Amino acid sequence: MNVDTTVGSTAAQPPTPTPAQLDTVWSDVVRTAVRMLLVMTILTGVLYPLLVLGVSQALFPDQANGSIIEVNGEARGSALVGQPFIGQSGYFWGRPSAAGADGGYDSSLSSGSNLGPTSSALIERVTELTAFYQREHPERVGEQVPIDLVTASASGLDPHITPAAAEYQVPRVARQRGISEAAVRTLVEQHTDGRSLGVFGEARVNVLELNIALDALIDLP
Repeated sequence: MNVDTTVGSTAAQPPTPTPAQLDTVWSDVVRTAVRMLLVMTILTGVLYPLLVLGVSQALFPDQANGSIIEVNGEARGSALVGQPFIGQSGYFWGRPSAAGADGGYDSSLSSGSNLGPTSSALIERVTELTAFYQREHPERVGEQVPIDLVTASASGLDPHITPAAAEYQVPRVARQRGISEAAVRTLVEQHTDGRSLGVFGEARVNVLELNIALDALIDLP
């Protein structure tokens, strides 16, 4: 028995669009894309940033404006960015910085030294800084210099030191200021922050805030 396979063997083909119809389709696609671009630009490039700005200024104005510390109406720096106090008499010194020249702490060149633990350059730098701190702190003869005083942070902008690093410097600061170690140590304790939310990070001391408190306590002789 022969079966006729010709019936329904060919499906109906859609008509081929004309050039005019193709132009219309592409025009619709382009118009839709342009409208979407404009809408998303307004939403994500204008309205959303304005919303975030408004909320931050309303709820967190200090942080939104850079956490600037002012003294008598004069900006002294940001609580989030360290300053090169190393070598200045009567002040606590922060971590060394590899961010830029002239003492580091260049916020436009944030970076670490990128030197590994076996680097001869790093070993030489740590050795030199250790000897420098030992010379400047004769009261600490025989004591180990805290590691954060002789190594840079990853950003080069860390404004904090450990409580141990602050305690190490207390005798020198007290001697150079002509005040008691107890008074300086009290300031260190007052400016020591614990772990964030009691869990994250470690206890730390903001060097700029501590030095400003020192100036408020007594002027340098």
